[in-house]
This record gives sequence, C-alpha cells and structure tokens, in this order.
Amino acid sequence: MTTLRDAAMRSKAWPFEEARRVLKRYDKADPEKGFVLFETGYGPSGLPHIGTFGEVARTTMIRRAFEMISDIPTKLICFSDDMDGMRKVPDNVPQQDMLRQHLQLPLTSVPDPFGTHASFGDHNNAMLRRFLDTFGFDYEFISATEFYRSGRFDATLLDAAARYDAIMEVMLASLREERQQTYSCFLPISPTTGRVLYVPIKHVDAANGTITFDEDGEELTLPVTGGRVKLQWKPDFGARWAALDVDFEMYGKDHSTNTPIYDGICEILGGRKPEHFTYELFLDHHGQKISKSKGNGLSIDEWLTYAATESLS
Repeated sequence: MTTLRDAAMRSKAWPFEEARRVLKRYDKADPEKGFVLFETGYGPSGLPHIGTFGEVARTTMIRRAFEMISDIPTKLICFSDDMDGMRKVPDNVPQQDMLRQHLQLPLTSVPDPFGTHASFGDHNNAMLRRFLDTFGFDYEFISATEFYRSGRFDATLLDAAARYDAIMEVMLASLREERQQTYSCFLPISPTTGRVLYVPIKHVDAANGTITFDEDGEELTLPVTGGRVKLQWKPDFGARWAALDVDFEMYGKDHSTNTPIYDGICEILGGRKPEHFTYELFLDHHGQKISKSKGNGLSIDEWLTYAATESLS
C-alpha cells in the first residue's frame, strides 16, 4: 500500500493532481463532518445525456484517486435541481402541448409525459439513477425538492435572508443594468399557481425570515423556509456548497466565469469554497453544446443501447 500510495502522490495524471489539491484542504485536521464530500449537479429539465455520465465519471476518478492517497472517508452526492421551473419544453419528449401548459412549474410538479412517474422531474431523476446504477457508481442522490421542502435547507435560507444585501451586491455586479432593476436571489413559489415566480422582491424581513412581493397586483408575504421559495441558480450553487460543506465540484467551462460568484456567496453564508475543476463540453454533430432542454444530446437510453451493442460485438 505504501508503495502504491507513494506512486499516487507523485503521479502527474490529472485525477491525482486534483486529489492532492483536495487533500491539502485537510493538511492540518480531518474534516469535522467525518468525510470529504464530492458533489455533482444535475438539471432534470430534459432526458439525462452523456454529459451527465461524463461529470459523474470524472468526479469518481478524482474520488478514487483521493482514496489512494488518504484514509479519510469520502462521499459522492448527485444533486438534482428538480425544483427549477420548466422554462421550455425539450424537443425529444412526447406530449409537447400538454407540457407547454405547465411552463414555470417546478419540474417535480410537471406531469410526466411518459406516464410512468409522478412528475417529469421524477421521471428524469429515475432515468439518471438507473444510468448511474447500471455502471455501478457509488453515490447518494439528493432531490432539491426534498432538500427545500423537508427543511434541510432552512438554516441556509434564513442565513441568506439575513445576508441578503451582501448576496445581492455580489449578484448585481454581474448583471446588466436592465436586469438589476428586477433581480432578486429569492424566487417565490406562487401559493396560487405553484409556479416559480420571477418577480421583484419588495422587502426581505431578516428577523422573521420572510419575503414580500406582488403577484398579479396582490401583495404577498412568504417565509423563505419549507420550500415556499427557492434561490436563483447562481446563488443556489454557492448556498448548497455552504449548506452541505462540499469539498469538490467540477463543471463544464460554461460555468467557469461564474465561479467567483458561487465562491463568494458560499463564503458570505459561512461556508468554505470547494475545490473546482472545469472541463470541455460535449458537442453535437453540428458543433453545438448538448443540452437536456434542447434534447440534442446522446440520451441515456441511446448510450446504454450503444454500450450493450459494443459489449456484444
């Protein structure tokens, strides 16, 4: 083991280089939570594709490299942003007209067009988990809907309300002037329609943990806890790192310019920013970035069929 560990500590292969960066986080003391946490994120706005596999596979490579150089236990979380509102209908799913009637509903509130699960989000989450299980990945799955509604995120959301001005300062500096006029890091979930609302916030009451806004001319106040609101995706990234104490997360280079935003919000909320790694994106046959919401990627079922065919040939 010592010889293998020594070789791993000297290796110039990128998973080992990243693993050593993670290990350096704990060169003075082991993590208080008892393990090093690797995270991957997934947006179930459409059918999972090969890009999802690539992220989990790459992260697992670094996790396994870390386990070769350290005795600290590890965990891998696959976090699904299934509370996001459905902003458009993917081209590669049935019942397009039905789905268009449910735009802006959280993905776990949109009916499943395949008729096999409780919601479109649940269907896509199940496909992802089947995909990962087929390849034997070791991971813990977390649904954002459950994370918000169960109260697991409440303490961080209350911190976000208390530090609202600091978070907004980070966010507004990154936005065009027109967007600044209406932006808020909090998105209410309409108590009437259940839709995710992109509306200006009139007041944030840090003492009571509430937000006040207008919906169709009516002033409403909601607590930020219990799944009644959600964070916009950039603040959500950093807040999740703080809430879970994430040590490592990688993502495609399209996220790289946002890394200072994610890190800043994580630190505002009392967290320690994780280690990062960015990678090149998968492209389709037109040279365009593959996307679940566009439906232009190699889907999980297509990938499994391909893998099975290759194994038989």
